[in-house]
Amino acid sequence: DPVDWIAGIEDPVARDTERKWLSMLSEPQFRVLRMKGTEEIHTGELEDHFAKAGKYHCAACDTPLYDAPHKFKSGHGWPAFSDNLPGALTRTEHGRNRKIEITCSGCDGHVGHVFKSKRYPAPTHERHCVNSISLKFVPPEADP
Repeated sequence: DPVDWIAGIEDPVARDTERKWLSMLSEPQFRVLRMKGTEEIHTGELEDHFAKAGKYHCAACDTPLYDAPHKFKSGHGWPAFSDNLPGALTRTEHGRNRKIEITCSGCDGHVGHVFKSKRYPAPTHERHCVNSISLKFVPPEADP
């Protein structure tokens, strides 16, 4: 429960920040972006969304994260991107399995995880496994 989660935050400034986010985001968005959850497999609106142009922005703070050509069909159940816009994401390595979490550099919202393999598109050989709910697509004519 987001309200209980926020109540458990010791730092009063951080607690106030999360209350603000809760008032601006839907509960499902809050669970993923702020509580670092994951949407159910094959449920995201953007899994099968492919555009030739445009950008995918952070659903919370509107920071541009990906160009449309970065997106590829991976078949893994979530939107997949081979790269991101420069400086758009922060990477944090977690645990002994060295899982790499990606968050929006603009608001620290949880976007997903990065996996590396030669199976993924060159030159990065990365698959950014992203929650659709963390993104919004902005067509080229609407992108400043």
